[in-house]
Amino acid sequence: MALSVGDKCPEFSLVSLTADGPAVVESSQLIADAPVVLFFIPMAFTGVCTEEFCTISNDLAEYQGLNATVYGVSGDNPFAQQAWAEKEGFSLPMLSDYEHEVAEAFGIAYEAFLPEKNLTMGGVAKRSVFVIDGEGVIRHAEVLESPGDMPDLAGVKEFLKSM
Repeated sequence: MALSVGDKCPEFSLVSLTADGPAVVESSQLIADAPVVLFFIPMAFTGVCTEEFCTISNDLAEYQGLNATVYGVSGDNPFAQQAWAEKEGFSLPMLSDYEHEVAEAFGIAYEAFLPEKNLTMGGVAKRSVFVIDGEGVIRHAEVLESPGDMPDLAGVKEFLKSM
C-alpha cells in the first residue's frame, strides 16, 4: 500500500550525478531543504515521463518561488538519467532508485510494469508525487495506477502555496 498524507517519509539513500561524479543523497538531506517534492516516474526515455519532466523543469523557478526543492526519481542509473536529460533538454535534479528500494519503501512499485507490452520488470515506480515537510511527514501524495496518466502538477503547486 502506498504511503499517504500523514505518513512519515522512510529513510533512504539515492544517487545523483553531480559535476564531481555520483553522489549519495540521504533523505535527511532532502528534508532539511523542505518542503521537498519527489516526482517518481517509471523510466527514462519514454513519452509521458519526458513530457512530465520537461514540464516540471520549465516550472522549476515557480517551485523555487514556493520555497520547494524538487527532484525527479526513476529506477534508471544516474548516467542514463543524465543522457536522457541532455537529450531532452531538461534540468530537473535527478535521483537514481536503481535498486527500486525507495519505490518499495513508498509502496509505489509495480509488481510487473506493463506486462501486456512485455515489459514485465518488477519494482518500477508508479508515476507519483509526494510533498514532504521539514519534519519528514508526507503532506501531499498522488499515486497513479496508469503510467500514461500525468500527475496534477497545478494541484501540487496550489498545495505548496498553502504550506
